[in-house]
Amino acid sequence: MCGIVGIVGKSNVNQALYDGLTVLQHRGQDAAGIVTSHDGRLFLRKDNGLVRDVFHQRHMQRLVGHMGIGHVRYPTAGSSSSAEAQPFYVNSPYGITLAHNGNLTNVEQLAKEIYESDLRHVNTNSDSEVLLNVFAHELAQRGQLQPTEEDIFAAVSQVHERCIGGYAVVAMITGYGIVGFRDPYGIRPIVFGQRHTDEGVEYMIASESVSLDVLGFTLIRDLAPGEAVYITEDGKLSTRQCASNPQLSPCIFEHVYLARPDSIMDGVSVYKARLRMGEKLAEKILRERPDHDIDVVIPIPDTSRTSALELANHLGVKFREGFVKNRYIGRTFIMPGQAARKKSVRQKLNAIELEFRGKNVMLVDDSIVRGTTCKQIIQMAREAGAKNVYFCSAAPAVRYPNVYGIDMPSAHELIAHNRSTEQVAELIGADWLVYQDLPDLIEAVGGGKIKIEHFDCAVFDGQYITGDVDEVYLNKIEQARNDLSKVKSQAVSAIIDLYNN
Repeated sequence: MCGIVGIVGKSNVNQALYDGLTVLQHRGQDAAGIVTSHDGRLFLRKDNGLVRDVFHQRHMQRLVGHMGIGHVRYPTAGSSSSAEAQPFYVNSPYGITLAHNGNLTNVEQLAKEIYESDLRHVNTNSDSEVLLNVFAHELAQRGQLQPTEEDIFAAVSQVHERCIGGYAVVAMITGYGIVGFRDPYGIRPIVFGQRHTDEGVEYMIASESVSLDVLGFTLIRDLAPGEAVYITEDGKLSTRQCASNPQLSPCIFEHVYLARPDSIMDGVSVYKARLRMGEKLAEKILRERPDHDIDVVIPIPDTSRTSALELANHLGVKFREGFVKNRYIGRTFIMPGQAARKKSVRQKLNAIELEFRGKNVMLVDDSIVRGTTCKQIIQMAREAGAKNVYFCSAAPAVRYPNVYGIDMPSAHELIAHNRSTEQVAELIGADWLVYQDLPDLIEAVGGGKIKIEHFDCAVFDGQYITGDVDEVYLNKIEQARNDLSKVKSQAVSAIIDLYNN
């Protein structure tokens, strides 16, 4: 899960890119980067950290130009190296920079092809750099001194032929324009919009519509699966379907957790989808326990608040804010490393004893992934005096790894993997656990005015829509993560030993 943004404006876009990335900060807190183009030159700043920490006044003053792209990143494989901060750059052809949200499942094959056939060098372990080199190679194959939109769309078509996985991309071709494109399944989100200024029309591409809203851009629409949009430096916009057999299957977890509630994705309001999740949960509770003794519904801030509110309304019980959140602590789900997640939970939330003392409390969270957070929160509720602590997940049980750009690569890290609901309840310390049913979640997200027939639900049902993910692939990812964890652990131990000596 990362955030991408691209703007073709009529004046310097550095501040707009900064603001757009700040709005998308929830999608990645590990690193940030911006690159702009002016008079055929590129100006780049990227580093580890939050947007506000990476970009200072001296950096912003150097990011000149009326065209640029930006990225916020979190590590999908546990790495937090600044060398993998985006955007990435290749000088041939034309000078191309690229930022990417997602994950390629055939990256090993592509890396080999790039070296042996395309004669290109990849300098990091990032699949984004691989994707950039594939796009650059295919554009170079057109052999044009000055690329046309036909050349660019043809190159995107070849990217779709070679690359498998989930990806949403913005790329800037120095001196020519910005291109955005989406994988043929539309797994990862990407939208584009426009705003009118005294100088003319400006265009913006971003991961979520909220980024456009905040900057005063009007949403035109989502990119369709397999589609590309090309905006020239002088502001001409073109779109083209570049995939041979596109099928919309967006990641349903975007609506559960990843996206901001004020975003619109594939025509679906994230806020409305989460309201419907709460309604479906209430219906399930009333079916299974019509004589429930829930006194109060309390959300675990912030993502679950919308679902919890509608759940309480349909159950006819009180909705209360029982936890105060420290907003200066990042999202624990996307923090690199289990130790950091465990340490941050108590720093992040504090219980209001008044709302727990002597009550049967229904806690509501958007999902249960590793179980680390909810276990500690349930213990906090008991320490605050709750009589019974029930737990509700707005999503079904997360039982399988995600391979399309969300940090769930190891099945054994998932608390629900190979466990029943009752076993999970016991492990997290809940008196009663309720999961959303997958058909209800699909209906909640895809059953509004905009009908979506297919979703990527792999984390819930183990069905990987790209068709190339098997047990061998999943084991390889898990082993790579374990090896990386060992290396990092050894490095930390060495630093501690050096310090102590």
